[in-house]
Amino acid sequence: MTPPRIIPVLLLQGNVLVKSVAFKNYKYIGDPINAVRIFNDLKADELVFLDINASNENRLIDSEFVSQVGEEANMPFSVGGGIRTLEDIRTLINAGAERVIINAVAIARPEFIREAADEFGSSTITVCMDVKKKLFGGQMVWTNNGKKATSLHPVDYAKQIEYLGAGEIIVQSIDKDGAMTGYDLPLIRSISEAVTIPVTALGGAGSTDDLEKAHKEAFANGLAAGSLFVFHGKNRGVLITYPKKS
Repeated sequence: MTPPRIIPVLLLQGNVLVKSVAFKNYKYIGDPINAVRIFNDLKADELVFLDINASNENRLIDSEFVSQVGEEANMPFSVGGGIRTLEDIRTLINAGAERVIINAVAIARPEFIREAADEFGSSTITVCMDVKKKLFGGQMVWTNNGKKATSLHPVDYAKQIEYLGAGEIIVQSIDKDGAMTGYDLPLIRSISEAVTIPVTALGGAGSTDDLEKAHKEAFANGLAAGSLFVFHGKNRGVLITYPKKS
């Protein structure tokens, strides 16, 4: 089995890092560029930066910030937030991002996935789906930082994403976000078994055991987390960490 990528996911609110619980209750973490330098020293596989307010504010993640990350980062990194056009993608790639992550636009205009993949290559395009349990059972995809429900079933949507040419899917559990009680393994497994492109798990990791389970039991190729890499101890003091390769 190919070793998985272990990926810190860093949330931007303005020019600072924050961390959420169930997409709410945001806590200040620190300066993003300082975090990049620490993850350089810890030899992280790659990084993800998501501007959580960009889509709702009808703007793009700051390309100047992306350039700053590109100047500092020793590892590949992906960025997302407010991407709506091919020119947006071109701007972020030129600023230094290896991949872009789309969410709201992929739901509003699914054909944009194909347009982007045709223009920049599938390996450049990642689609993030935010999934939440429905009131009376089952799960559905949400958008706009968990503020808008859709009628999309996660597995059906994953198949559509692959068909349209995306190179990777990030599957994020809103219910598990920040809980540090483990990934939604049945959700991750259902997506992994439905598609052939890489699947990255996100939402709920609280230990390296959780990472291992997502890889071995749910077949995730990427193991992404936020709280696991920025909090320490039962009081959740801010301390940026990263697991050793072993």
